Amino acid sequence: EKAPPRYEQIADYLRGLVADSEPGDRLPSDAELCERFGVSRMTARQAVQVLASDDLVVRRRGAGTFVAARRVPRLLGSPLSFSESMKRRGMTASSELLQRKEITPTETERESLDLNENEPAYLLERLRLADGTPMAIERAVMPVSLVQSLRLNIEQGSLHVAFEDAGHYPTKALAEVTARKGTKRERDLLKLTTSADVLLCEDRIIWDQDGMALEHTVTSYVADRYSFEAVLYRGQEDGE
Repeated sequence: EKAPPRYEQIADYLRGLVADSEPGDRLPSDAELCERFGVSRMTARQAVQVLASDDLVVRRRGAGTFVAARRVPRLLGSPLSFSESMKRRGMTASSELLQRKEITPTETERESLDLNENEPAYLLERLRLADGTPMAIERAVMPVSLVQSLRLNIEQGSLHVAFEDAGHYPTKALAEVTARKGTKRERDLLKLTTSADVLLCEDRIIWDQDGMALEHTVTSYVADRYSFEAVLYRGQEDGE
């Protein structure tokens, strides 16, 4: 039986290293692979590129090749809370409180939450972590009257569990996702290494079973730690 190409053999070797490593761990350099397998630098690079194409490794100019962060899938617009999403994937969710206070909502937030013209809103901003890794910055704006009815452990608790305990079941969500570079504050909080790192920003409104707006949340995810999925249904108007 014909042996696989050398670059595929090296790629299989690297896959084994990735499986036994943690995200961010350094892998052998091209030169080290050349020496170990007796191949040209071009062949070594071809092997690394195979893994890079599968999002298993990242190459950083002048630094080397590193194990990529394992992306967490998220269903676009899902009313599931961060805590519940992580739990379903066998990960432990935690939070660090960044801000909590009454604010004057923006016009968009006021319309989203159906607030009166001079009605204040409540801001809850948290750094969300999974297994101790910073995953996202969550900025939730809610009606003050709703927050006053919640029993919520803001440091670690799930906002959606608090909603449900108060009789408000997150039922419908509308979301929009955009991409941008992070600010210095965001890079520091999320432990990003370069200004080129991209954030995926999910702007989401959630309503309860009675159509009451519960929250207008903007969540900034680390792009290489997340992938967004969508389930689409063809409506009657699409076929007519």
